[in-house]
Amino acid sequence: MQKRENLNQWNRRNFIRSTAMAGGLVLSSSAIGKAAPADAEELNIAIIGIGAQGQQLINTCMKMTGVRIQAICDIWENYNLKQGSRILTGFQQEHKTYVDYQDMLAGEKDLHAVLIATPDFCHAEQTVACLQAGLPVYCESMMANRLDDARKMAQAAKETGKPLQIGFQRRSHPKYQYCLDHIVNETKLLGEITALNGQWNRPVQTDRGYPRRSPLDEAVLNKYGYRSMQQFRNWQWYRDLGGGPIAELGSHQIDIFNWFMNTPPKSVYAGGGTEFYDTETHEWDDTVMTICEYETGKRTIRAFYQTINNNSNFGHYENLMGDQGTLYLSEASGRVKVYREPSSPDWEKWVKIGILQAPEEKQEQKKEGVITIEESVAPPSYNMPVTFTDPVFQPHLENFFHAVRGKEKLNCPAEVAYATAVTVFKIQESIQSGMKIELKAEDFQV
Repeated sequence: MQKRENLNQWNRRNFIRSTAMAGGLVLSSSAIGKAAPADAEELNIAIIGIGAQGQQLINTCMKMTGVRIQAICDIWENYNLKQGSRILTGFQQEHKTYVDYQDMLAGEKDLHAVLIATPDFCHAEQTVACLQAGLPVYCESMMANRLDDARKMAQAAKETGKPLQIGFQRRSHPKYQYCLDHIVNETKLLGEITALNGQWNRPVQTDRGYPRRSPLDEAVLNKYGYRSMQQFRNWQWYRDLGGGPIAELGSHQIDIFNWFMNTPPKSVYAGGGTEFYDTETHEWDDTVMTICEYETGKRTIRAFYQTINNNSNFGHYENLMGDQGTLYLSEASGRVKVYREPSSPDWEKWVKIGILQAPEEKQEQKKEGVITIEESVAPPSYNMPVTFTDPVFQPHLENFFHAVRGKEKLNCPAEVAYATAVTVFKIQESIQSGMKIELKAEDFQV
């Protein structure tokens, strides 16, 4: 193997990537249409949904070149919309505001793409309408809160030929890509994968409130599918509006399992319940523990996942465990590492050619000159030579905008995200039925 040079400068944009199960969606400029020429100086985009996530998208886009936010849309006109407009004004970005997305589509004739950050139950209607209007779409995860709606989104992308990127942003994260390409696939440092686990634990949180001087009118709430401001502000917990923590949080990490295993699971079984919060305002389970079984041809590999919403122990991460090492993944800065099993071959050669950085424990021991009991039994951990300091959403948005220009494959096209949606919905079904759910290849076909 030739020595790799300048891996610290590893460029995510130029790296040729696999999109795992379903492959990437390649769109030429001719397939995209005249509205988005590859050499356009700026892409004119609109954002639907200007809550916390929508505002993060605004701030991230404003750090990027070649993107102009031309319009924003939100039904909470006297709060969310004002907040988004204030952010854009601070960036000296001229823009228009809309309350209804249909008015926006009718009024903006030179858009190149739309970003959607509304509650899950809105995604299908808004995504399909934008795609049918000839506009590529970046839609936040989950795809939808019902499987039929997720299928409609994927079908609309296929029928229109327009890019549809779903917001599983880890698929564009340079460290995740590096680990899959170099640690798991190329060098096979983990050996044979034997198990996976992951979690997203959160501390006790009060329900989101709202400024009492600027609530939405009851008629507006009812028009857009909400019964109250409580529902509007905490939609993730209601069965008709969202999918609960296993969808909001867990889908991102279950997507990692599917991606790194290069296949969806053959079965799922799960338990959960609303054990801590008020069941009238938290209809979805606040505690979920599930096992996904993957078939690799040689053996069954089990992935354990949990989301707990009353304790934050160790936050969120994913682990891939093999007979020669363990890969520890997280979006949290500095937590991506690989641990060598004591019985595995020496990894010094991978350090020498730049695949890994030297074990931290050895460096610390040399510096301090003292080894604690914990350090003496802990396996050595290695970092990867990849530096990433951008907002976590930026690479995924960049990938989408490059796809709009016809220059890249989508890292998470609709058919890939659909497989994750199926997995999550089947986990919910298993919780409700108390039974193990067997899955077939056709279950994941759009």
